[in-house]
Amino acid sequence: MRQPHPSHRIADWCLAGFLLLLIAVACRRPFADDTAPAPTPSTDARAALERLNDLIGGWRGVGQPRRGSSRGAWRETAEWAWDFSKETPALVITFDDGKLLETARLTYDMQAHRYRLEARTRDEQTRTYTGGFEKERLVLQADPDSEDNAHRLTITPLNEKRTLILFESRPADRKSWYRVAEVGYTRAGTRLAIPGGGRTECIVTGGAGTIPVQHNGQTYYVCCSGCKIAFEDDPQGIIDEFQARLRERKRQAG
Repeated sequence: MRQPHPSHRIADWCLAGFLLLLIAVACRRPFADDTAPAPTPSTDARAALERLNDLIGGWRGVGQPRRGSSRGAWRETAEWAWDFSKETPALVITFDDGKLLETARLTYDMQAHRYRLEARTRDEQTRTYTGGFEKERLVLQADPDSEDNAHRLTITPLNEKRTLILFESRPADRKSWYRVAEVGYTRAGTRLAIPGGGRTECIVTGGAGTIPVQHNGQTYYVCCSGCKIAFEDDPQGIIDEFQARLRERKRQAG
């Protein structure tokens, strides 16, 4: 009997090995129903911003150029809200009667792993801060302006009812930062609570839900106008995501 050529035998072995590899990969691949949707840059960026969920809502602030002194002090209000109107989610802040900022938009850069705050000052200048958390404080720094002054902004959430924002500046010829002003904020109004204590949860972001919304006769809660718009655009999709988060929490809790 004619024996197969050695090169043919090697080719047969390679083909058999390749087929076995394909079978192994197919067997290891989970069914679509068994896995949660893969995270996307948008969901990861939202998760980073959710660290500031407690800031969503309205605040009453008192600004002080010098700590403990009423000289030059002022009163202002601020409103934090989610914005899902663009591809990348953001927190938007509007300030009324303030002396430093007019509006700000906070996002998270997934490539740089940095927070980015685009602010508009009261004198109609634009300023971009970047940075990250240092312990429990979000420290953001802007490049030097036209007068070669660098700027730093530090957001310190103390608790659900108190937050501080410190503004600092540093001229090019100085190494240390000096205080421009600090605004101490107190939450405006009170939050809704679920029966038995605790708080309602925003179905979109997991923050504190204060605004009721309805779908198919069921009432849910969202934390701000931005989340209300997101819910109304795709209520069933938001509900499905929320239920998936609840299942994941239950799984992690064992």
